[in-house]
Amino acid sequence: MKSARRTAKSRARKLTQSFFGRPADEVARELIGKILVRRAGEKLFRARVVETEAYLGPDDLASHASKGRTQRTEVLFGAPGRAYVYLIYGMYEMLNVVAGAAGQGQGVLFRAAAPLDDWNANLSGPGRLTRGMQITRLQNGLNLTGVQLYLLDDPDYQPTVETTKRIGIDYARHWKDAPLRFVDVTRRVHPPARRAASGRRSRTPGRSR
Repeated sequence: MKSARRTAKSRARKLTQSFFGRPADEVARELIGKILVRRAGEKLFRARVVETEAYLGPDDLASHASKGRTQRTEVLFGAPGRAYVYLIYGMYEMLNVVAGAAGQGQGVLFRAAAPLDDWNANLSGPGRLTRGMQITRLQNGLNLTGVQLYLLDDPDYQPTVETTKRIGIDYARHWKDAPLRFVDVTRRVHPPARRAASGRRSRTPGRSR
């Protein structure tokens, strides 16, 4: 079993910046099945990406970019392949990767992942994913082709991808129905039930209110 794991890991290759320098919807779809790796000191976390959402820049009313270029969104308008991490509700940090060309303000939200290597963790939502993998705003702007946080292509895994509308963006008018959420139906991760009293949803590079 260990030998098989070593072989699988040796076949995996780190994604390069060129992978991210494409439209966010293409990147979001192709990130499904990739392996997200986080090195935090002596710890190494690996998880398979099973759910993403694409945000297409200033015209996309669900995107932070729709509010223009600000101190907060400067990373989002920067070079592709950088982490865009922000806080919502004062407690949940959200990991995105910048996509497209610099200046376009496109990004992809990592919504859920499945832990690997016998690691037991709940990564069923974007806030749980960052908490489980020890990703914070300290990683905002980090190069996702570096050593602290990066993605691997796994040629031995072929996901079955379902496309749906994004979650929790009813404020985005006609953009709320855009088919920009991508889910691996073979490794689907179900989030826990939300509390009806709060009415809160996990938001996206979308927006935080």
